[in-house]
Amino acid sequence: MEVDGPMKAEKRLSNAEISAFCESVAMMLAAGIQTDEAVHMLGESQGAGFEAQAGAGGANALRADSSREASAENRSAATPLGRVCAAVYGEIVDGARLSVALERTEAFPEYAVSMIAVGERAGRLEDTLRNLAVYYDEADRVFAKIRSAVGYPAALLCVMSVIVAVTVGAILPVFISVYERLAGSLTAGSSFAVSAATAVGWAALAITIVATAAALATLAASRTKRGNAALARALERIPLTRQAMYRLALSRFTSTLATYLASGMDADASMHDAIALVDHPRLRERAERAYATMIDLDRGLGLGQAIAESELLEPVYARMLVIGSRTGSIDGVLAQLSDTFFDDAISRIDHAVDSIEPVLAAFLTVAVGATLISVMLPLIGIMGSIG
Repeated sequence: MEVDGPMKAEKRLSNAEISAFCESVAMMLAAGIQTDEAVHMLGESQGAGFEAQAGAGGANALRADSSREASAENRSAATPLGRVCAAVYGEIVDGARLSVALERTEAFPEYAVSMIAVGERAGRLEDTLRNLAVYYDEADRVFAKIRSAVGYPAALLCVMSVIVAVTVGAILPVFISVYERLAGSLTAGSSFAVSAATAVGWAALAITIVATAAALATLAASRTKRGNAALARALERIPLTRQAMYRLALSRFTSTLATYLASGMDADASMHDAIALVDHPRLRERAERAYATMIDLDRGLGLGQAIAESELLEPVYARMLVIGSRTGSIDGVLAQLSDTFFDDAISRIDHAVDSIEPVLAAFLTVAVGATLISVMLPLIGIMGSIG
């Protein structure tokens, strides 16, 4: 069953909604509930109304027209997650696997759909859903923390930029004019003080406007999915968060690789498919270098050795992977490493975000000080020339 136009046109689910979907379905699967019934129950809890679907064999009968109309009204009042669940349920009843149903709704990111597909093949759907729930829950928490850390300073910066603009554009010229009339004519020292005051004032205004624009752009980006992606790319380039984002990408890569290996795929194919989901440039380059040594007919290194030689992982983790490959537990080692990298990445990102508010507060203090100096410098010069 194809998804209709309105469903395809809707925005993708937020990180929090994706996490809620994965966690809820995983919990119901653990309780022995089938996938279609789990999605149905989740959709109903989100206010979605359901019609009985006609299966491939025609075993299910359609409800009456009045029931269908009531169900349509319920869906219109449902949450975005509820409407997605209704669409997913219809696909599953028509015979589609969960991953295929999610892909057809276009409400889930490619990474989540790919991981769920691999989890289905490996018989680890419940574990995969739980891992995705944790991943997207942490992603939502990080961006919420960024909004909280930037929001209040951004508001102060907006007010400060207005104050500095009025001070430099209106108040400072009046001060300078009054000082000139009081002194008759400015001495060389006073002229220098006035010039310095003007330069300091305009510099403070320019820096404040730039900081305000940056804070507002960050705040706006953290509220949209496309903005979150752009913000993530920016964090990959900032020295303070560059290593944390690499760790996060590494966690995703090792988790994907572990799931592929657990599904029964050979190491070469697993590495190839896992690389296709990597969007971090530096990690992708190293992973491709490792894959090249694996498929090189002259060398033909194993997965653990190839990763160790390409410096994809730190030496201590690479040795763990080599040992895991020798003992036949490489997928388990990769899963453990994924958890380690994820925890480390989140810790680093939290530290970086926690430093945003103090930095902006310090900037506000400097900006206020610079503005006061720009007003007082001419007075100092005039008092010196009068004295």
